[in-house]
Amino acid sequence: MAKKEIVDAVTMKRAITRITYEIIERNKSLDDIVLIGIKTRGVYLAKRIQERLAELEGLDIPFGELDTRPFRDDMQVEEDTTDIKVDIKGKDVILVDDVLYTGRTIRAAIDGLVKLGRPARVQLAVLVDRGHRELPIRADYVGKNIPTARDEKVFVHMSESDGEDSLYLEKGEA
Repeated sequence: MAKKEIVDAVTMKRAITRITYEIIERNKSLDDIVLIGIKTRGVYLAKRIQERLAELEGLDIPFGELDTRPFRDDMQVEEDTTDIKVDIKGKDVILVDDVLYTGRTIRAAIDGLVKLGRPARVQLAVLVDRGHRELPIRADYVGKNIPTARDEKVFVHMSESDGEDSLYLEKGEA
């Protein structure tokens, strides 16, 4: 089966804006917030949220990029490309990723954060929650809930890397 577009650029922009407003509403103060994007597309999403927060609130929220590969239990990598220049100790960290599926990437991300310092609180923002959790992890901010079958795949396309903003669903082989 060919990929089927399930979210277009306008809908994606609305989802990111909704996440941004929810972050503003749920956090009494944005002064201690740090946005951490999970590589690769989570970084682009976090950057967009950061820009939207600057537009709406006039704040320059600190931002970093987290490479979860060194903290995963299903792969071995030598190089850690994490780039977080702000001290996260005692901060309210918002992890940002494109798709929440089993929860294993988020578990690895939390391990990576704790290695860098102990945040006061960790929240999770995702563009898509597709279900099928294997770990007790949930997102605080969700752009779209898209129930999927296990044999389906969600592809997030972002203009920064793919030339377009969209989400596609592809049915796998049974």
